[in-house]
Amino acid sequence: MAAAEQQQQPPPPPEGCRPLSALLGGIAQAAYYGKAGITEELLRRQLYPEAAPEEFRALRAKMGGLLQSIASADMDLNQLEAFLTAQTKKQGGITSDQAAVIAKFWKNHRIKIRESLINQSRWDNVLKNMNWRVDLKSQSRHIDQINTPVAIVEMELGKNGQESEFLCLEFDEAKVNQMLKKLSEIEESMTSLTQTT
Repeated sequence: MAAAEQQQQPPPPPEGCRPLSALLGGIAQAAYYGKAGITEELLRRQLYPEAAPEEFRALRAKMGGLLQSIASADMDLNQLEAFLTAQTKKQGGITSDQAAVIAKFWKNHRIKIRESLINQSRWDNVLKNMNWRVDLKSQSRHIDQINTPVAIVEMELGKNGQESEFLCLEFDEAKVNQMLKKLSEIEESMTSLTQTT
């Protein structure tokens, strides 16, 4: 019975796995999660204090490059396994223990890193919310515009983690029709692109 229990417990990770996992975490914090205070020197002092600076720099560059390749391809588990197997077989590559640590790290952080990359790739603010209402004009410079319907549209724009900006627009019937036509053209273009891929 005791022998069966020992077989079910996973073997303890090799001693070098914990610092490597923490190094990958530090690289991800700096590269993908926007933590500017995580420097190469800080990581070396905390994780590999016995390593020479140039030795640690090479390890960090290698792991950073591997993580960047994995993240930019958004590798699934099969792709990751094939990629890491190839890395263990090439000259100056990684060990199988390092490959196991990288695989486990990617499985735990893939979604968060992917979301971070998507947020970083946005050029500008995104539409967070939109409210609208229809009013009748009660005042105007021109008498014929009084009591005509206008659409008031309020858009909330911003990036995640930043304060929103609000944009308020007023559309008459002709402008609403023009906007609907443009949105229809956008929808047709997106539909044609998704059907060809």
